[in-house]
Amino acid sequence: MAAVRRDKVGYLLVAACFLVWGSIGALVRMTTMPESTLLAARMVIGAALVALVFARRPMLAELRDRRTVGWLLLLGLFSSSTLLLFFIALRLAGVAIGMFLMFTGPVYVALAAPRLLHQRPDRIVYPALALAVAGMAAILLPGLLGAERVSGVGIACGVATGFLYAGYALTAKFLTRTLRSVTIALSEMALDAAILAPLAVWQLAGSGYRLTRHDLVVTLVLGVLCTAIPYVMYVEGLRRMRVEHASILGYLEPVSAPFYALLLLGEATTVTTVAGGALIVAAGVLVVVFGSAQ
Repeated sequence: MAAVRRDKVGYLLVAACFLVWGSIGALVRMTTMPESTLLAARMVIGAALVALVFARRPMLAELRDRRTVGWLLLLGLFSSSTLLLFFIALRLAGVAIGMFLMFTGPVYVALAAPRLLHQRPDRIVYPALALAVAGMAAILLPGLLGAERVSGVGIACGVATGFLYAGYALTAKFLTRTLRSVTIALSEMALDAAILAPLAVWQLAGSGYRLTRHDLVVTLVLGVLCTAIPYVMYVEGLRRMRVEHASILGYLEPVSAPFYALLLLGEATTVTTVAGGALIVAAGVLVVVFGSAQ
């Protein structure tokens, strides 16, 4: 009976978002804009577009509600800190280690969600999570084995991203119980932009960077197609499903990333990537078909 009650639209929305977000790495590599500046710029574009389309009295009333403003600020801190520390981990510890540590987040979500959100545990989450982690390891194994000297600071930042991601997902799910999806998405993007702006300005000022037409196009694509639209879709999908299921579907992002690298950058994928991707897709199928309702 639980499978009948589940809202499959939510699963489609969240899965689509992570498949789109898999393109971000390839798009970032197509620009020469400093990373923090690019990140802040896409958040500004995303927030401006969502505000232009959805900012009406109901949203403004929710943003002024003192009962939820603190939770929205916490969401923004979790989101911006995760993004910033993830970039640091990628730079200092390498892509494979940084990605692997970041995607320990769903493990913490699965362990904490039943207690913090006062819901019954879903037994299918644990085998699905094991499949997803195994798939992630297969994708990143060549990079993990090839890692040489790794920065302790990079490892610490990577570990922190896993916990921060879990905090973000749980806070977002909690807020969906009282706020509209567009309100949550706009708040997150606006706060990310505000928190990251000082670092973005500082990095831009010291880089000697000059904006090109190519970089402008990529930034607009990131702001509209990879930020404004999927952020709203993700929160709406999260409202309709268990947060543990959404976190497991998040493994679709690293699965899709190599295919965007092949399409946009001409980088060939590997057998281990395909095998790992198959395991992650199997994990997604498990939660979609056999997972329990909220």
